[in-house]
Amino acid sequence: MAAPALPPETPARQARAVLRATDRAALATSQDGWPFASLVLVALDHDATPLLLISDLSEHAKNIKREPRVSLLLDGTHGLDDPLTGPRVTVLGEARVSADTHLRQRFLARHPAAELYAGFADFHLYRIAVARAHLVAGFGRIHWIETPDLLPDVDPAWAAREHEITAALNGDAARLRTVLHAHGLDDGWRLTGLDPEGADLRHRGVISRLEFATVARGPDDGLRAIAQAKLTKR
Repeated sequence: MAAPALPPETPARQARAVLRATDRAALATSQDGWPFASLVLVALDHDATPLLLISDLSEHAKNIKREPRVSLLLDGTHGLDDPLTGPRVTVLGEARVSADTHLRQRFLARHPAAELYAGFADFHLYRIAVARAHLVAGFGRIHWIETPDLLPDVDPAWAAREHEITAALNGDAARLRTVLHAHGLDDGWRLTGLDPEGADLRHRGVISRLEFATVARGPDDGLRAIAQAKLTKR
């Protein structure tokens, strides 16, 4: 059976593309009735649910403890002469602490430098339970997106197999070099994640993404799809 085609270029798919291609965001919390914004690193669950790693000592963690409703602004306008012509997404939701080890693995794969402090007792992983999202895709292209449209259902096999598959590819220098060179990338890049719509790569502080031509049914299909994927540089 052929793999399902990617959904049409709907607002939900455009918003997910911004989320998946971004590794940081402005987090807004409520502090004594005032909006309080701060910079945070972001990773995603396979369905594009945002994940944060936050210290209890931070102002935003203290704010979340009192009021878990937050918003995240993810900016997809990098490199544009006029940023207001580019896409950005605001996600509204509740920040909830998660003990899911796979989600923690996903975050640390996306942000390897966080390994230095992720084990400290005051750091916790938060999963944002998304209420809705707001996409601005350029002038006059503005959409509210409801959660069922933004976050697709994902087979649990992604969580079960992803780490094994990415570790195997990153550990096979010859095979990884073949993949990288096929997309015009130099050695030094590593695969940090696979999801139904693409694969994430990182080289030091720079991220890139390979967008699949069709929806991958599972991580093994995703691995095979990398060769035909389209590179999206950050």
